[in-house]
Amino acid sequence: MQQTEPNPIRIAIQGGYGAFHEMAAFEYFGSDHVEIIPGSTFKQLFRNLANQDADYGIMAIENMVAGSIIPNYKLLDDSNMKIIGEIYLRIKQNLVALPGQSIEDIREVYSHAMALLQCQHFFEAHPHIRSLESEDTALSARKIQKEHLMSVGAIASDQAAERYDLAIIEEGIESNKKNYTRFLILRDQNGEGQKEEEASGSGPEEKRANKSSITFSLSHEIGSLSKVLSLFSFFHINLSKIQSLPIIGRDWEYQFYVDVEFDDYATYQQSLESIQPFTRELKILGEYRRGRSIF
Repeated sequence: MQQTEPNPIRIAIQGGYGAFHEMAAFEYFGSDHVEIIPGSTFKQLFRNLANQDADYGIMAIENMVAGSIIPNYKLLDDSNMKIIGEIYLRIKQNLVALPGQSIEDIREVYSHAMALLQCQHFFEAHPHIRSLESEDTALSARKIQKEHLMSVGAIASDQAAERYDLAIIEEGIESNKKNYTRFLILRDQNGEGQKEEEASGSGPEEKRANKSSITFSLSHEIGSLSKVLSLFSFFHINLSKIQSLPIIGRDWEYQFYVDVEFDDYATYQQSLESIQPFTRELKILGEYRRGRSIF
């Protein structure tokens, strides 16, 4: 009896084929039986998940050099998506262009804003090159190939250069050679999806989870934030990330996005119960395993 091939796991990404999001997806899920669903923007990524055009999404949330991708916190909070995992990918940025050119020939370089921020030392060393923001690293490389643009480069991955037949004019142009980006693995809570443990073995069940992403605002009480932080410390909960964003329409009030790490799930639950009186709109964005770092 002939065996049928399993349906591929559909992964929504921001960017085109050859983007770092695609690389992170392959590292997390494996390259076998994975179908990449490209999207030009992070909003498109969320739409693909909400419309069930993809089983999972993978979204960059912060970079060691360029910092947090602030709008993505709000996108996540406003959506019905759940974080089910994370991965840290070492990012090597390259200057790529049509073959036969040297770095002196390049006058303009396109890439995603975060990629440009990661390569500031390169642009300082080559003042004749103008940096221009685009929607994606890989899509910038594809545009050069498709339109046969001379004297124009892109900052992109090795894979993008290979996929779009571009030459690497200069490799490893990121300012910090320990340049990592953190990617979140997302699933629509209303969608059927595949079970997390089937995809990667990193499901959020109580016995496996040792990290959580939560969001909250603070009650109108003096010292609310210090009390929340003190309670996490009391329960030996490690805060690995705190990001604050202003709440539109509420002057000088902030929404906090916090990543916590813990060894005992029951103690973590107790910590959430203890901070609830000092917070408003407390929401768990996801419980999952701490991610691997991939070089």
